[in-house]
Amino acid sequence: MLRRAADLLEANFGELFALAAREAGKTLPDAVAEVREAVDFLRYYAAEAERLGDAGAARGVFVCISPWNFPLAIFTGQIAAALAAGNAVIAKPAEQTPLMAARACQLLREAGIPPGVIQLLPGDGPAVGGRLVADPRIGGVCFTGSTATAQAINRAMAETAPPHAPLIAETGGLNAMIVDSTALPEQAVGDIIASAFQSAGQRCSALRILCLQSDIAEPVSRMLFGAMDELKPGDPWNLATDIGPVIDAEAGTAIADHIARAEVDGRLLKRLAAPDHGTFIGPSVIAIDSIGDLGEEVFGLVLHLARFQAGEIDAVIDAINGSGYGLTFGLHTRIDDRVVRIVDRVHVGNIYVNRNQIGAVVGCQPFGGEGLSGTGPKAGGSNYLPRFRARQPPVSAEPAAGRIVSAEELGSALASAGEPTSKARSVATLPGPTGELNQLSTFARARVLCLGPGRELAGEQARRARAVGSAALAVAPGITDGLDGVVEPEALRDLEAVDVVIFLGNDDTARLIRRALAARSGPIVPLVMDEAFEDWLVIERSICVDTTAAGGNASLLAAGSG
Repeated sequence: MLRRAADLLEANFGELFALAAREAGKTLPDAVAEVREAVDFLRYYAAEAERLGDAGAARGVFVCISPWNFPLAIFTGQIAAALAAGNAVIAKPAEQTPLMAARACQLLREAGIPPGVIQLLPGDGPAVGGRLVADPRIGGVCFTGSTATAQAINRAMAETAPPHAPLIAETGGLNAMIVDSTALPEQAVGDIIASAFQSAGQRCSALRILCLQSDIAEPVSRMLFGAMDELKPGDPWNLATDIGPVIDAEAGTAIADHIARAEVDGRLLKRLAAPDHGTFIGPSVIAIDSIGDLGEEVFGLVLHLARFQAGEIDAVIDAINGSGYGLTFGLHTRIDDRVVRIVDRVHVGNIYVNRNQIGAVVGCQPFGGEGLSGTGPKAGGSNYLPRFRARQPPVSAEPAAGRIVSAEELGSALASAGEPTSKARSVATLPGPTGELNQLSTFARARVLCLGPGRELAGEQARRARAVGSAALAVAPGITDGLDGVVEPEALRDLEAVDVVIFLGNDDTARLIRRALAARSGPIVPLVMDEAFEDWLVIERSICVDTTAAGGNASLLAAGSG
């Protein structure tokens, strides 16, 4: 059925192009890519379902909440994964793009998917989405959108949804690109333009902060501003148009206000004129000192430019990691060991070297971030479909009584639980065209709290987590290889250094644990209630390298130059 749906999307391409342009303001090249990605998702997850076979059971009814910036591709990808894993779906599209969602559902049903298996429920977030994610009958939620909304969904699920229902979230980012003095300026500028301004800058992956080495900042900036002058904003249905409108007046106002504040502060370096009708915004470049100057993402048509000295690259990487976001990152350099060093240090889900940092391809560059940029696993990758299935936990005894462990004691013990493995657990080479290297690496999540219940189960959980490479702490009454005592859920609200909590006990206690974790600020910390929990302890990072981009033999460049 998914493969028939893919065929139907391709057969109805013209209508879907028109919907993408008229409802979402997409240019025709973006509309082509939109349909192509949706088709890829359908075929990829169909193949993944065949590969996985009967491993795991469906979770039940999945709520899929999709964004307006990819109203067909992400909408279809979420649904296809949930269906391929055996679930039923309630699909809640963004309120700005219900027509594309309605047509996609018609085609899915035409492909043979019964109405009772997929239901379309359009509406706004608070009235529809909020009620869906808090419903006790759901089996899980798949969400793409803002970080703040993902955190609100997590809190709502913690209150009344089943405590074992997963939240699979892909959110935004403060995406940076570093361009050093060895980069090829013409190629870098083309990739900067595409990364920052294609799709009116309305991509989660879009470039937001350009970190430009001071030695080349002036000539590269002139080249960048000249290239911007060639961009043509206008009617997205016109083939000559490079940049369409932003999605609505509310989005346009937020972007325009940010640009206006920069102009008042004397930080506006470049702004293009935009059509004086509709919701058009002129692409702009704003000077900043570092990524730390931005507290949140500006979603569309604003590129922030920061300069750095040659010896400050490590400090730039530290600042990027320190932002807490980790979605996409770009690097332009011809120094091989610099590529290796930076790729090893940056904590970002999708890394692009000597190319643009948008347009991840299903099955080649699985997409998704870490930290404030998402929960994992990556869409369009081999670890995605299993998250939509459940492996039921064993029947566990009630937690034994014991002394209460204080929040301070728990934090100290977890911080002292050892150091997680920093090296990649696995590296797989994925398909791609000639001249492009695609690799998917997995890393262990840093700190795992194992709550059993009971000392035997908690101890086993910790041993298995350490085998993955995580630093793990088991907490249970009477345990010797861990912390002796009982954790009260409220203690988890202020526990800083924790990435995953494992607990296989009763739902009442699990709900209290999940509520405490959801009340935290910062990245979403999952409560894992699957007996086979190792997949939850893994972070995925994808790297894509344009291997034709060196402009000669890069090994002839001195490693420390630039």
